[in-house]
Amino acid sequence: MNSEITTHTRLVRRSELTPAQLTAMHGLLSEHFEGVAFDQFVRDAAEKNWAILIERADRLVGFTTILAYETSVDGETVSVIYSGDTIVAPEAWNTASLPRAWIESVAKLRLHYPNGPYLWLLITSGFRTYRFLPLFWREFYPRPGQTTPAKWQRLINQLAAERFGPRYDASCGIVRLTNPQRLRGGLAAVPAARLGDSYVAFFIERNPGHAEGDELVCVTELTPENLTGAGRRMTAAIARW
Repeated sequence: MNSEITTHTRLVRRSELTPAQLTAMHGLLSEHFEGVAFDQFVRDAAEKNWAILIERADRLVGFTTILAYETSVDGETVSVIYSGDTIVAPEAWNTASLPRAWIESVAKLRLHYPNGPYLWLLITSGFRTYRFLPLFWREFYPRPGQTTPAKWQRLINQLAAERFGPRYDASCGIVRLTNPQRLRGGLAAVPAARLGDSYVAFFIERNPGHAEGDELVCVTELTPENLTGAGRRMTAAIARW
């Protein structure tokens, strides 16, 4: 059976999530991460304003929560998409559902947040999530083989400090959450075959505490011009940016 036909995604306002959906989201996250208390999950979700749900046969197989907002950097208004809790069940790993839905959704959200540069603030403790950056975006930071330009480093530091306060360590670009989520079992391990990937190796070097839940702070600009060829093939929604 073609998984692309049976997998469906939708962007919903966080305020529209039902108690049953929140319970299902927490259950899915708990299957893959340790340290996911339901009350904390609900509090974290309440701080977001959007969510992308991935469903198969009316069953949740993935989601990501999003906080979309505006802030000021060096006196200039910028619009920010901050990715919160994100998980996709292994059965849906081989589909393009999440990246396609994510790119389409942020294109739609640009209509709600039209001011200034449009930025993605991502924190990640997993190399698989970091690997999405070079797959779909041409320029992002931090990245291997290039020192982060001063302008981008100031941007990273400001956005991370605004969101995480003292939990952000600017000396290494890492967020250490009060209640970190750790991938269960073998999910946190990096397969030996992936160590030859320069992006995976860089992620491990920059975030040596990833298995303990340390989060590397990353930023990219969300523009059609910044999409890779794979990103452009993913969706036609870029015409709305």
